Amino acid sequence: MVHLKFFVSEDLTNLNYVLDEAQILYTSTAERALERIKERDDSLAFPISIFDDEFLVGFLVLDFGADKFDITDNSDSVLLRSLSINPAFQGKGIGKSVMVVVDEFIKYHFESCDEIVLAVNQNNTIAYEIYLKTGYLFDGKVREGRSGPQFLMSKKL
Repeated sequence: MVHLKFFVSEDLTNLNYVLDEAQILYTSTAERALERIKERDDSLAFPISIFDDEFLVGFLVLDFGADKFDITDNSDSVLLRSLSINPAFQGKGIGKSVMVVVDEFIKYHFESCDEIVLAVNQNNTIAYEIYLKTGYLFDGKVREGRSGPQFLMSKKL
């Protein structure tokens, strides 16, 4: 069963998986995401470890900082970013499960948050389809990302 926990430094050892060339275009490694948080001294970004039963299988960041305002005007929202699943565990429905359990995790730990927003590269069709299937909406807004146009998506909690 997929569940989320706040990242602890001991998790990093199991998060050093390598993403292929296509995936690295669309997301960040856990190590790089953690470096960005540290560089910015960002107290509004929360790294999250993803577990499938007892196995540490992935990583994401819940970012309550100003970057979310590129997507929404809602100050009670969170930007989901840097989501990755260890390639050894991909293709098992874990990514889709994460997008379901993250709702309850946010509601429990961040009670005032009422919306999740994210940006997905338009060429990352697998992720885009997962987001649609788990309740995210695309209202036609697009922005330019580091690897091309991104669809801006949101989900009310």
